[in-house]
Amino acid sequence: MSTDALFTPFNYKNLHLKNRIVMAPMTRAQSDNGVPTQQIADYYGRRAASEVGLILSEGTVINRPASKNMQNIPDFYGTEALAGWKNVIDQVHHNGGKMGPQIWHVGDTRSSDDYPLVSMEKASTMSLEDIQDTINQFAASAKSAKDLGFDCIEIHGAHGYLIDQFLWEVTNTRTDEYGGKTIKERTRFAVEVVKAIRAAVGEDFTIIIRLSQWKQQDYKSRLAANPSEMEDWLLPLKEAGVDIFHCSQRRFWEPEFEGSDLNFAGWAKKVTGQPTITVGSVGLKGDFMSAFAGESSEKSDLTELLRRLERQDFDLVAVGRALLNDYQWVKKVKEGKLEELSGFAAESMGVLY
Repeated sequence: MSTDALFTPFNYKNLHLKNRIVMAPMTRAQSDNGVPTQQIADYYGRRAASEVGLILSEGTVINRPASKNMQNIPDFYGTEALAGWKNVIDQVHHNGGKMGPQIWHVGDTRSSDDYPLVSMEKASTMSLEDIQDTINQFAASAKSAKDLGFDCIEIHGAHGYLIDQFLWEVTNTRTDEYGGKTIKERTRFAVEVVKAIRAAVGEDFTIIIRLSQWKQQDYKSRLAANPSEMEDWLLPLKEAGVDIFHCSQRRFWEPEFEGSDLNFAGWAKKVTGQPTITVGSVGLKGDFMSAFAGESSEKSDLTELLRRLERQDFDLVAVGRALLNDYQWVKKVKEGKLEELSGFAAESMGVLY
């Protein structure tokens, strides 16, 4: 089995990658009071040195009340946190890697009863002033990423967090301009976030957005029931300035719509004409949400992934748990040492190495 398709360069705007493999963003929640430590820099630096093409950080939050739901999720604002991120990107670059922070607001997703001590922000109840400041803070964090020397940024618009809560009719019951009965109407908040970020970082800086049909609140949820609705969802985001669509699925091999074997990333590329990232249990048999339940997963081969990549269904491949488990995963695949790849051990979820 040839893995050559994974190891061709990718170039888009300012983003020049040596291969097609992306480290997926995975919450680690080990940044002390929001400040990334040297341990965090070492963790990402090891993956850079082991030939990951692009590293996307765990979710990092903007300067808004209740933007995170765990104390040690990293901030992407403030002097101390940004100094920590400067150390991270310098180490990644020193080790030959490229990296972008994933910028995030969790919205109404409380993970415990005691943190944070302020009310969670909800798509349906935020004031217009709250919304405008949130948009501004997304832009401010993106500008900080560019100023620190990061290679791109990713907006977290998936999995039932704040941006997704505006997109989803279940959580967006607003009757003003940020609500609406159709997905096209409900893209307004996300579109304004993207436009503000584009204005802050300029035309050449690459903006990625991570989107999903499914929500942590409802695995079976779908924002787009057919290709036409997907156009209504994604095209406004493209027009606003999104460069690359990161299409989150629990299992990348599952088709998105009847009558075609294209997955979410395949359809997103077809609909928008933009590069896409596929993700979802790459190299493993079990989906990633099972890891949060403490479940391990057996490895699987890469045949189907490579078939779709060679067919140019998508442009980049995000790998999550496999890279948690083994930071040399990319190097082993490149060198053809596929027999040395292993499954995912659940205990890797809580360890930085």
